[in-house]
Amino acid sequence: MKIGVVCYPTYGGSGIVATQVGMDMAALGNQVHFISYSLPARLDVTLPNIYFHQVSIKNYPLFEYQPFSLALSTIIVNIAETQGLDLLHVHYAIPHAYAAYFAKQILMQKGINLPIITTLHGTDITLVGKHPVYKSGVEFSINQSDYITSVSESLKRDTYEVFSIKKNIEVIPNFIDNDLIKDTQPCLRGNFVSTNEKLLIHVSNLRKIKRIDDVVKIFNLVQKKIKSKLLIVGEGPESETIEKLTHEFKLEDKIKTIGSIQNVPCILSVADLFLLPSEQESFGLAALEAMACSLPVISSNAGGITEVNKDGFSGFASPVGDVESMAKHAIYLLEDDSRLQKFKKQAKEQALLFDKKKIFPMYEDLYHRALLLK
Repeated sequence: MKIGVVCYPTYGGSGIVATQVGMDMAALGNQVHFISYSLPARLDVTLPNIYFHQVSIKNYPLFEYQPFSLALSTIIVNIAETQGLDLLHVHYAIPHAYAAYFAKQILMQKGINLPIITTLHGTDITLVGKHPVYKSGVEFSINQSDYITSVSESLKRDTYEVFSIKKNIEVIPNFIDNDLIKDTQPCLRGNFVSTNEKLLIHVSNLRKIKRIDDVVKIFNLVQKKIKSKLLIVGEGPESETIEKLTHEFKLEDKIKTIGSIQNVPCILSVADLFLLPSEQESFGLAALEAMACSLPVISSNAGGITEVNKDGFSGFASPVGDVESMAKHAIYLLEDDSRLQKFKKQAKEQALLFDKKKIFPMYEDLYHRALLLK
């Protein structure tokens, strides 16, 4: 089959999942056409059956804000016509589902039926999507999709609560390739900590919703009890917050930020604990990736994170903002090596529940069902 995939190119969960599903479908012999405003971060265009189409926008002085949705709809129509797409899978509702709807209407006028699958990933529903400026358009375009999926039961419930959705939403969780993690060559732990220190880590796009200030505050409490260091991986607007709190708590020699890197598992594999105190997590793909590297997770209990991080088994989940509780749980794990090793093993066990071999066939089945609508 010939599949169109629309996604954001960034390191966020939606882009990562979209890229992986598309590449796996291509590996089965399907032709997959990725559509985005720049090359997706994890997309390997050298693989067979994979094509990338960039959405380019002509800058006209008339427009203060360039019409991206119109440009996206137009390129979807062009690719569907020239490449003979069998279906279109859009990840993240805004503005992809909206653009897909208009593309479908244009194609129908040309006698072409293009089934549309919309996958909801999180802030497209819980944050941006419910804003009055976007809500009615998001609600309409989701309802016009032929199939709708969400990455967690929590997000499914939120979607039904926020919008008037008349169709069934199927839950297809995010996934991890445990075989790929297993083959990862670890970094040198000695690059980050000495032999008698523990290594805590946080990976994200450093947005405010990730509560980066809590990451630093948790570590500040932990390091008073446990010899340890904190590694922060990622880039984003909260970088200044990290610098400010690092200086305030006098932790310059204990906190290191390294920006965005390609091979995150190589660093996760040498750490001891993963911190994710987010305000909202529709799933928690970063936590799952950490658990696949045998890292227990100290997280908030926001959204779908507790569907991934099993409290008391793969780590601990505390109320959002409860820094003291999260620090207490972190110390509990780090102060006893046998306890830490037990939780590391259990974290890996939990990650195996979301292995690609179990989840990917759900997408494959969905694509075959969508084909029946042609």
